Amino acid sequence: MVYFVAQRFRALILILLGVTIVVFLMLRAVPGDPAQIMLGERASSQEIKELRNQLGLDEPYPVQYFLYMKRILRGDLGVSFRSGAPVMREIISRLPATVELAIAALFLATIIGVTAGVISSVRRYSLYDYFSMFMSLIGVSMPIFWLGLMFIYFFGVKVPLLPVMGRITPGLELGRITGFMTIDTLFHFDFEGFMDVIKHLVLPAATLSTVPMALIARISRSSMLEVINQDYIRTARAKGLVELVIILRHALRNSLIPIVTVIGLNLGVLLGGAVLTETIFAWPGLGRYVVVSLLARDYPAVQGCILVFATLMVIINLIVDILYFYLDPRIRIHE
Repeated sequence: MVYFVAQRFRALILILLGVTIVVFLMLRAVPGDPAQIMLGERASSQEIKELRNQLGLDEPYPVQYFLYMKRILRGDLGVSFRSGAPVMREIISRLPATVELAIAALFLATIIGVTAGVISSVRRYSLYDYFSMFMSLIGVSMPIFWLGLMFIYFFGVKVPLLPVMGRITPGLELGRITGFMTIDTLFHFDFEGFMDVIKHLVLPAATLSTVPMALIARISRSSMLEVINQDYIRTARAKGLVELVIILRHALRNSLIPIVTVIGLNLGVLLGGAVLTETIFAWPGLGRYVVVSLLARDYPAVQGCILVFATLMVIINLIVDILYFYLDPRIRIHE
């Protein structure tokens, strides 16, 4: 187990090194000069030259990359060209919003997706099965930006039941401890604030959960179908066990590895792919921050955010791999 984790950490370092190189080169291949964007169209060539020198953009690419990696090894992600604030501080202030949204979306996707997949496998080729898989196909194909706009139109304009922008109602002050507003409101026993946070979370989480929900439902169904016809399931039925116990304790438990894999992968995807959802719902998270920084050619901010997303993705994959040891005894025996 220790050797397995050590291997994964070594791979993590290599992956993150590759990510820094790719992102560094891709950002500088994008048309547009950060100094020109910051100073505006009326800036003189001398002013642009001085700002480029101040930001270190006039150095050769290898020198810029070396200085960038030197800062990273000190735990410094640099200073934002746009705001002048440390990138690490900007990320820390926005990361809880993205994580909270991603976890809420994944929770919704897991509950509905696994339930739909299990029922479809039990009632295979029934009307429910066909309907469920048809809806999952639509969910996979649904454009996130279109669905988000439809949610805003129906639940924010036509029938104004839910808020459509931000994390809380403007003017409402909440005590900050962790940055996760659902947790902070419970710590302060602020149930009114908690309900306000949940209301703001519903539409973005529902929009973001559509694609992973469909994927989880399809994987759950196929994984359950592989298990449900095994000999030990027939033996359990022959012993007279209740069908619900057979499905949940024997069938679902032995089909969890593919399900856990797709859930873990989707959490990483949600953390890094919430850009459209955060932009549509004005959610103050990292996804929206990346878009604004990219438009401003804010190299340190974009590089720092992508590095954080890549780190989270690799860590999540490591946790999923470790879970395999506990879900399947055969893996522990093999190791």
